[in-house]
Amino acid sequence: MAVYTQIGAEAMAALIAEFDVGQLVSAKGIAEGVSNSNWLLETTGDGAGGTRFILTMYEFRIELDDLPYFLSLLDHLAAKGCPVPRTIHDRDGALYRMRPNPDGELKALALIEFLPGVSVSDPTPAQARAVGAALAGMHTAASDFAGTRDNAMGLAEWQRLFDACGADGLAQIDPHLASLVTEHLPQVAAAWPTDLPTSVIHADLFPDNVLMLGDRVTGLIDFYFACNDLTAYDVAVTHAAWCFDDSGRNFRPDLSSALLEGYESLRPLSPQERAALPLLAQGAALRFTATRAYDWLNTPADALVTRKDPMAFARRLQFYADNQDIFA
Repeated sequence: MAVYTQIGAEAMAALIAEFDVGQLVSAKGIAEGVSNSNWLLETTGDGAGGTRFILTMYEFRIELDDLPYFLSLLDHLAAKGCPVPRTIHDRDGALYRMRPNPDGELKALALIEFLPGVSVSDPTPAQARAVGAALAGMHTAASDFAGTRDNAMGLAEWQRLFDACGADGLAQIDPHLASLVTEHLPQVAAAWPTDLPTSVIHADLFPDNVLMLGDRVTGLIDFYFACNDLTAYDVAVTHAAWCFDDSGRNFRPDLSSALLEGYESLRPLSPQERAALPLLAQGAALRFTATRAYDWLNTPADALVTRKDPMAFARRLQFYADNQDIFA
């Protein structure tokens, strides 16, 4: 989440009037994240229930044709009892609305239910276990979701982003980054599995995309990379996101064990999935190294957004390559 586009108070109030949620009381930009503009809204709460909502303007890495998949998935999972925010449909029943930004470019906006809870920065094993179980519950609940979407952030996109950064750009981030990518990306691509179970996956379940109250997961949010792909890859992404400190220098085996235990309490991994996790985790680390490196070099200087260190995932990549027995 971030704020790239500014919306004035009058325009924001007029926009919210198109939804059955009462009158706008306040709107505050949210700085975290990198892909969309987001606001936390408070309203008088008439109609749709609740008084707090998240408004998202889709800026980039989002194709308009994908929005029905993302937003309908939220509604599907919420109806199945998953801790996922509902999409608030407008007065005409639409999932999202179109609005020009200050440059006249049409942008899509969606209003999402606000869920209680906080994102943890130093998770406990009990919290990691709960997240693993919530991820497995999501995979199971989505088994009859009718929508399908290819993973737009797969291997080909990692390569494209690294190429767009160029060796010189990667060297600006760290002198060793280009050689690390050159060493590992071809190996991972050549061995990538194609015969493992697939499902709807979140593909971005970082701690800041999980809301918790104590040890209980109250919200899985930010599904805008969701797609149909290898189920175990989603486990690997979540593992890479949760089982290290922010710098990627320190691995937490207690969190690793708890996360996998929680996941397998609802959906046991097959022997083939378990054997593939070391490679899938290297892929997860490459994926986030690629997007963070590109964002590091291309985020506008005046954007209300905090750039994230690509080397935090480059270090995870090296760790997974050197410690393939951690999933045994």
